[in-house]
Amino acid sequence: MNKKSMLWSVMSLFVLASMLLAACGGGAVATEAPAATEAPAATEAPAAATEAPAAEEVSALPEGDGEVIILGGYGEADAANFQQVLTEFGEANGIKITFTSLASFDTDIKVKIESGQEPDIALWPQPGGLKDLAADNLVPLAEVFDVTGPQSTLVPGWDQLAVVDGNLYGLPVSANMKSLVFYNPSAFEAAGYAVPTSEAELVALEEQIKADGTGFPWCAGIESGGATGWAFTDWMEQYVLMFHGPEAYAKWISGELDFASPEISQAAEYVSKRLLAEGQVNGGGLTMATDSFGNTAPLFANGKAEGQCFMMRQGSFIVGFMPEDIQAEAAAGDYSHIDAFPLPTPDGAQAGVIGGGDLFGVFQGHVDQDVAKVAAFIASDEVLKYMVSAGAISPHKTFDSALYPNELNRKIGEAMAAAAVFGFDGSDQMPAEVNAEFWAAGTDYVAGRATWAEAAERIDSKYP
Repeated sequence: MNKKSMLWSVMSLFVLASMLLAACGGGAVATEAPAATEAPAATEAPAAATEAPAAEEVSALPEGDGEVIILGGYGEADAANFQQVLTEFGEANGIKITFTSLASFDTDIKVKIESGQEPDIALWPQPGGLKDLAADNLVPLAEVFDVTGPQSTLVPGWDQLAVVDGNLYGLPVSANMKSLVFYNPSAFEAAGYAVPTSEAELVALEEQIKADGTGFPWCAGIESGGATGWAFTDWMEQYVLMFHGPEAYAKWISGELDFASPEISQAAEYVSKRLLAEGQVNGGGLTMATDSFGNTAPLFANGKAEGQCFMMRQGSFIVGFMPEDIQAEAAAGDYSHIDAFPLPTPDGAQAGVIGGGDLFGVFQGHVDQDVAKVAAFIASDEVLKYMVSAGAISPHKTFDSALYPNELNRKIGEAMAAAAVFGFDGSDQMPAEVNAEFWAAGTDYVAGRATWAEAAERIDSKYP
């Protein structure tokens, strides 16, 4: 720990803040759903983390003082689980590691920096916040430890989220996932439907539901108060990534690829076909625009007359918006009324998942042997072994899926691990004015108040 952090370590308060499993950040405007109900804790403790990752270059760094301070924005359960694994690792390596959650991380970390009280390591809930501070405040991770190890085990895409001017400043610790389709297994069984494993099977299922008159294929509300429209942006991000890959996805976020371009327009057309075609969603686009994203009740309704839907594409947090009896069943390991499968990949596209997570960076003036060991550890696939008990997902392909606390979490984690590429929530990486217009113009498009060309022109005009 750097000496100028000593005063901070004495004075700082341990403030724990709730964090969305699928939230896109800690800003003042909520862009996602409130925090979901936490999963039950794992009953068996994983093997202890006792060894620091091998790194010959660590010995060339200054000796540490035996302490490492980390700041982040984790909620209470995640913070406790993170501290548990850090303490375990620290005791095995002679390092006192302290993690503190800040109530408003994005704002509070800037105050810490300005007052000279920055930590050794910090975890950002959005890559944009980390990248904004990188050049003047952070150290390229390759100067701290050998990053090739974690880069080789991460799902592709995660290792490129915090690259600035060719230097890697951040790597992920934890993840959440949105590319999931939730469904009611009992309703599927009663109607004789099978879980689709391909796009062709998904399309066939949609048509069968409509032909049978059993209900509607999708629940897809996008209303969310002042953040109405974000659920539509998630659908767009999903298909931009799948159809055009991470490079085009990144160019779209930066404004190099217009919303009016053929690539983004293709995604809009695909979302329209999936959700806005007749019979796909109860009430069509007008109802979608006013129906809450968290309205899960139709998944458990009985028949078309009651507005029953059979599928809902949402983030892993959505279980927290389901009826209490359904949540209780899931918590007890009973998935007879709720389960999930990965959204199938369209023909000619590549499997990709959309989600969020927390990335860490190391501050300038704080690099020593202790910090290097801790940084290498939290970049590894071992650090999440306790946090998964509260719903976190590992961004590593090599994470031991047996550590997930239940079948549903394991299924989500395995879907992340199997993804060909990961895309961090795109709209939240766009400039604030672009993001807000994406919500607003997207909502108008869904409701039929604007064509895609009109919506795209509005959004593109907000780029500087």
